This record gives sequence, C-alpha cells and structure tokens, in this order.
Amino acid sequence: MSHADRILMGPGPGNPYPQVIKAFGRPVLGHLDPDFIALLDETNDRLREVFRTANPLTFPVSATGSAGMEATFVNVLGPGDTVVIGVNGVFGERMCDVASRCGATVVRVDAEWGQALDPQDLLDAHPDPKVIAVVHAETSTGVRNDIAPIGAGKGDALLLVDCVTSLGGIPLEIDAWGVDLAYSGTQKCLGVPPGLSPVTVSAAAIDRFVEKPQSWYLDLQMIARYVTSGGERAYHHTAPISMIYALHAGLGVVLEEGLENVQARHQACGDKLQAGLVDRGFELFAQEGHRLPELTSVLIPPGRLPEGLDEAGVRGRLLSEYGIEIGGGLGPVAGKVWRIGCMGHTARIRNVTLLLAALDEILG
Repeated sequence: MSHADRILMGPGPGNPYPQVIKAFGRPVLGHLDPDFIALLDETNDRLREVFRTANPLTFPVSATGSAGMEATFVNVLGPGDTVVIGVNGVFGERMCDVASRCGATVVRVDAEWGQALDPQDLLDAHPDPKVIAVVHAETSTGVRNDIAPIGAGKGDALLLVDCVTSLGGIPLEIDAWGVDLAYSGTQKCLGVPPGLSPVTVSAAAIDRFVEKPQSWYLDLQMIARYVTSGGERAYHHTAPISMIYALHAGLGVVLEEGLENVQARHQACGDKLQAGLVDRGFELFAQEGHRLPELTSVLIPPGRLPEGLDEAGVRGRLLSEYGIEIGGGLGPVAGKVWRIGCMGHTARIRNVTLLLAALDEILG
C-alpha cells in the first residue's frame, strides 16, 4: 500500500483537501510580487471569516502551531506580568513552559486529564492577571474547554486561546467571545499540511504589547504597525509561498462548503465514531458534554486486544493492513488511550465506517 493511499486519522495532520494538493503545484512567485501580496491579503480575509473576527492583525505565522503559541505569549508577556493558565493536557502544560520563559509569573489552574476546566476557577485564580490563557480543544485528551464564559468575566485581562484543533471544526467566535489573542494550525480541521500558524490579535492586545519581545522573528509589532496605520508594508521575512497557496486553497474549500456545514460534517463523523466505539464496548475518555467531534479519545480495554499484540501493535496493524493511522496517548495516558482524528478532508462518514470495520476484524 502506497503512502498516498493512507487515511490519516491521528491527532496530527489529516489528509489534505484535493484542492490544496493542486495548489502546491502552482508556479512560485516572489515573496514581494504584487500578485502574491494580493493573494496573501485575500488569505488573511479568509482567515478573518473562519476565525469570526474583524481584527486587522490576522495572518499566518510562517511556522507551525507551536510558533503561533510562542508568538502570542512573547508579545504580551514579560518579567513581572502575571498569567493564569488552564492546564488539563499537554498543550496547557506547554503554555506554562512558554510563559515562564518570558519571565512571567504563572498561576496554574489544573483539571484532571479527560475533564474540562471550570471557567470560574480560571476567573477566580488571580485578582488582576495581565493574561488568561486556555486551550479550546485539548489535542492530548479530546476535551473541549468553554471559552465564552471566560471572555465574559475576564475584566481587564487579555484572553489568549489555543485554537489549533478547533478552528474550522467546531464553533469558534473570536470577537463574540472576547478573545484577544488566538493561534491555530493548518494541519487539523482546515485540511492543509502543517507549516503555518494562523494568528489573530485584537486592538486591545496590540495596545498592551511588551516594548521588546524576546523573539525577533516572532515580534508582531512591525506587522501590527502596517495593518493598523495602513502604511507601507514592511519586509520582515521571506514568506513560504507554496504554503500560503495551500492555506488560501484550504480556506476556500471551507468557505465554499460553508463554515457551518463543515462543522456539521465534523460533528456527524464524531457522533458516528463515538457511538460505534461505545456499541463495541469501548469507554470514551473525554468528559461527556465536552467531547470533541474532530478528535475522539477512547480508553483501550486490555482484555479486547488480540493475543500477542499491545495497543501499539493494533495501531501498527491498522496502518500496515488497512492504511489507517490513529494516534496513541500522551503523558499520563500513554498506552492507555487512542486518539482518533476526523479532521478536514478526512472527516468523512466512509472513513469512520472503514475504521470501525477494521477494528472489528482485528479485535474480533
């Protein structure tokens, strides 16, 4: 079986949309070519539609989602600043690491892995933080954290949200929910290979940028001056031309299908997969009412594994015999949980049906 025949249903990249694959074949323009600049501007407009924001400072950072995380943190946090961070998985932990490297005082609000954070706990954790940060869709556990109540009660704090696994897959309302900084990735529900991190920043956050961020490459102030003043575009770095083509195409697919329709397709696949797993005696890991449709976490029942195979062996057979890739657990749930992605172009009922049938054959 060739790599092109594989169905990627793990927590990482899913299969790209066919239109995205075609976009990679476009002739490469110069990064200052007027035609490319026009396409980049149109890409940013499309990002605003999908983020549901009017923020002028909305664009793809030229690196993957972790760079988007770092870009948002280093531009608003410095020594002496306080940040409240919700932690119920790997990516909340990573937020703490990044914030501490900025010299900020980190106030953690923890919840058990597989459980959602209580928004009020985040609001009550500190009387006057500069930033409250939370992961919307925790990729390591398949849990959705509620954002709107935090935005409604944040006061003067800036709200920073990880949307890597939520953008395009489940409802996300940057402006309506009071989100000031958000970052995502291209490789999840947008159906584009990894390589860019869409970021959006509110005017309130720009006003509270630190004077000199610790990172030169991720310093957003030069770009912010251009978009807020309407002045001459500043040259900062060479844009990854072909990746911008791909993101432009992927966003076009989402908007042509309709954002709500794309979200409904993700939900239908998640519902079918989760119901099928429960029917087969599996226990879902994420808290009921907070389960992501685009990433299903399921406990592995040791008694169901074929003799001589551990959980990694089952995943290996799915890949080698059926061309289906699913992900294993991370951190404290490594070896205990499977993480099954239905994202972007991969979010199709036929893929769910094939996975369930393959599990039936392997597990008996």
